[in-house]
Amino acid sequence: MGMVIAAAHTATHHGTGPASAVELAGRAARACLSQAQVSPSSVGVLINVGVYRESNTFEPALAALVQKEVGINLDYIADPAPSAGFSFDLMNGACGVLNAVQLAQSLLDTGSAERVLITAADVHPGGDARRDPHYPYADLAGAFLLQRSADPGTGFGPVSVYSGDGPTDIEGYLDTAAMGSDGRSRITVRRTEGHGARRSALAAACTVGYAREHGIDLDRTLVVGPRAGEDTSAAQGMAIHGAGEPHTAAPILGYLQALAAPRPKDCDRLLMVAAGAGPSAACVAYRPEGW
Repeated sequence: MGMVIAAAHTATHHGTGPASAVELAGRAARACLSQAQVSPSSVGVLINVGVYRESNTFEPALAALVQKEVGINLDYIADPAPSAGFSFDLMNGACGVLNAVQLAQSLLDTGSAERVLITAADVHPGGDARRDPHYPYADLAGAFLLQRSADPGTGFGPVSVYSGDGPTDIEGYLDTAAMGSDGRSRITVRRTEGHGARRSALAAACTVGYAREHGIDLDRTLVVGPRAGEDTSAAQGMAIHGAGEPHTAAPILGYLQALAAPRPKDCDRLLMVAAGAGPSAACVAYRPEGW
């Protein structure tokens, strides 16, 4: 059986009050469940891959807070069916969603869960990315609801991960020497000059390598690259342009944009590519149901 995307959604900050990664991830997740017409209790595992969050919160795991926000199996005794919900954080920057897809494949293949929900949300710790001109990312969340399909010709292929040459040229950290009393609302993101070109080159090399390794015809493949969403003004009617780039939610946003656009002639699959700090990259092929 293949693993397919049963639903996908994004959520953006409306500008009323401080942005919250938990609230945005919860909103995207609930929209997925509504789209798929399933209850929160049907989700066996929730994997949260967001990096930046309100007030620089690191404990408890944000996944537990998102699980509570969505209402997934909050009481093992009162809501035991189909199984007790489990959630955890997986933090690997831009590649996080595809790493989570790889984990979800194992969970579904072994029958450990019937559905896996992936959430990716990043917000400026100060509550509004638009107020910090040096912070590059949008206050944005995305979610994938994954489940098995009876059609073996659809769904995800294997996920491959790659390491680039040289030291990382993208870092996000809290500068404790300069934070003063504002550490909960500040973050430093350092990206060296030319990082975008190097990221794109790594993604291109990994795309070619993945296609060669798995026998994929790139002429029949729509590549959803690491810069998906940066130069567009809307996804599902949600404006993000001018408020920063998508970060961990970029593969989800790119997937939605790919489905919304006219399909190129003879195209029979997608290839999702993510690249970021490390430098590292990840690739996975995907054939939606009905393609």
